[in-house]
Amino acid sequence: MMGRGDGPGAGAAGGPSRHVPVLLAEVGTALDANRGGIFIDGTFGAGGYTRAILDAHSQNKVIAIDRDPDAIAGGEALAAKFKKRLMLVPGRFGDLDDIARAQGFESVDGVVLDIGVSSMQLDQAERGFSFRNEGPLDMRMEQSGPSAADLVNEASESELADIFYHYGEERRARAVARAVIEARRRQPFETTRQLADLVASLIRQEPSGIHPATRVFQGLRIAVNDELGELARALHAAERILKPGGRLVVVTFHSLEDRIVKQFFAARTGRAPTGSRHLPTAAAAEPTFDAITRGPVAPSEQEMARNPRARSAKLRAGARTDTPPQDPLSAITMLAELPQTAEKKGGRR
Repeated sequence: MMGRGDGPGAGAAGGPSRHVPVLLAEVGTALDANRGGIFIDGTFGAGGYTRAILDAHSQNKVIAIDRDPDAIAGGEALAAKFKKRLMLVPGRFGDLDDIARAQGFESVDGVVLDIGVSSMQLDQAERGFSFRNEGPLDMRMEQSGPSAADLVNEASESELADIFYHYGEERRARAVARAVIEARRRQPFETTRQLADLVASLIRQEPSGIHPATRVFQGLRIAVNDELGELARALHAAERILKPGGRLVVVTFHSLEDRIVKQFFAARTGRAPTGSRHLPTAAAAEPTFDAITRGPVAPSEQEMARNPRARSAKLRAGARTDTPPQDPLSAITMLAELPQTAEKKGGRR
């Protein structure tokens, strides 16, 4: 999974770069932010989408959520500028409906989600998301709870292999997991460089290709932060909090994320084919969304030239119907889980 706006050359490695909001104009159009209303920015980051929404209409209000304490602290000046129009809330976007109600709103006009790690997180060596610079093997967005080092030093070989393969899409996942187990017997993993060097010793870098450790770091970051699980919960939370006509707009940067969003909209707009192995019961459900985008919206050539990290971005959007929210889709939840976890719950990927 690339970071927000990261291209293959940056990816999990994260070379220094100023964070630039991707598909900014397209997000505003899909949200229909010019009409005025209450909006949720579930991934505040550096505040690019939030500021654009507030600027789009003088009556717009934004509930901006971020699980990263640094992002919340960095947004204080913006919150002070817009006073009562911007509510900056620490939390997870998977809880966005509960957060909105806690702020006094029973429904909202729009939700935007920009999925993945931000450029600022990648660029801070002390956060441990990047292997370009030496740092602690951390990767925690909330800066609390078990770290990537804890996972690497304590998880079983089969669990690590699953994380590297299914979340990182690393083809040599089992070999890397086996090497990690052997190496940690001699010395626990503490730094990003330790793990990156181990992976680089096993996987040859192709000319002009990504760093050999990119996919392993990606898988660990997703697992540490339960990123796909949060995305699945956020999609269902948005369905519960959006009023009829309200817009849900999601920007993804990787096929793992996009598959979940695509399948969710396919099910909730009634476009899932009968007998789909991922969503076998979706065709019979009343649509809770109307499609705004019939396929993914990609950045323009001009935007990609200005911001190479935008190359992998995809935008999908839907408008809420007046159908009551439905129970969460178990198939979407399973798409966010490792196969072993899904099988224990009685499902199949």
